[in-house]
Amino acid sequence: MSIQLHCEHCGKKIEAPDSAGGKWGKCPSCHNKVYVPGTSTDEELTLMPIDENEEQRKKQLLDETHKLEFDILLEREAPEEGAATKQVQPAEVSGKGLMKDVILCLRQMADSQLAEAEQTMNFITPHKTQAVKILDRIGLSEIPEPELADIKPQVLSGLIRTLRSNIS
Repeated sequence: MSIQLHCEHCGKKIEAPDSAGGKWGKCPSCHNKVYVPGTSTDEELTLMPIDENEEQRKKQLLDETHKLEFDILLEREAPEEGAATKQVQPAEVSGKGLMKDVILCLRQMADSQLAEAEQTMNFITPHKTQAVKILDRIGLSEIPEPELADIKPQVLSGLIRTLRSNIS
């Protein structure tokens, strides 16, 4: 007999051998770590019913959070009145500013805002050496940036590869 459970992360039904009971394993679908409970009965473990109102509220809060993060990323200091506008040379861009632009571009790509992503990419391209280092750091990080946390790891990895190849 096998142990049947549902992955906490993706919700897929998993069948594990009895010998896996009480141990940790990987979900074959999403590859996240799951605990396989030991059972003394032959009953399938059931999930608690999903509260649709709570799920809708969580989604709304997450959408609001992403919109606020996106708005913050778009904010740039406006030049003072009467001040001459200064051309930004590649060496003048700070690491934090470029990091924000890289994250903004990835977010725009994920949200299918391709025209905006291309404009942001044009700003990043003169700084490709720094940008590639930032993309590598984001790609190797186990915990994604908060602005990118809702993007599935496989999708984020593909977006990073695409941006990396476009700016190189």
